[in-house]
Amino acid sequence: MTSAAGRIATIVGADTAITQALFAASAAAWRAAGAKVVGVVSEAHDLPDRTCTAGFLRDIASARRYPIYRESAPSGTSCHLDAAGVEAACAAVRESIGASDAVILSKFGKLEAQQRGLADAFAAAIGAGKPLLTTVSEKHRDAWQAMAPDAVVLPADPAAIEDWWRAVRAG
Repeated sequence: MTSAAGRIATIVGADTAITQALFAASAAAWRAAGAKVVGVVSEAHDLPDRTCTAGFLRDIASARRYPIYRESAPSGTSCHLDAAGVEAACAAVRESIGASDAVILSKFGKLEAQQRGLADAFAAAIGAGKPLLTTVSEKHRDAWQAMAPDAVVLPADPAAIEDWWRAVRAG
């Protein structure tokens, strides 16, 4: 797993809350051990009567919280995702990627599949050869594979993530 391809890992189709908790815990542990980890993890909005769970992106390094939901969904959709909030988080993260040891990005989703949202942060991390950890739903897996065709797939398991991290650090 020391090749460039092994430096990119994704969890496919796992529950969002579980995956984001794993990402936050991994980032905290790696940072406590001295690694410079940057990126964002998502947090739900916890608002009632919403089918869309878009809430916030929390910057791993600064703890800044970026709102990524709209009060009302655009006509014809039930999704409350606010692309402007995601792109603001992306701009902040993108600036810190060069000096990082690892990048965790909450997910590769519909915005990223359209080359929006966190797409520039994904491209910057991949282009810089940084270890990158993310998640993707089955719905956007083809677009993810087009961006990172050699990414390894991990289960939503803390031990698997830690094994990947150790292999990347050793490589």
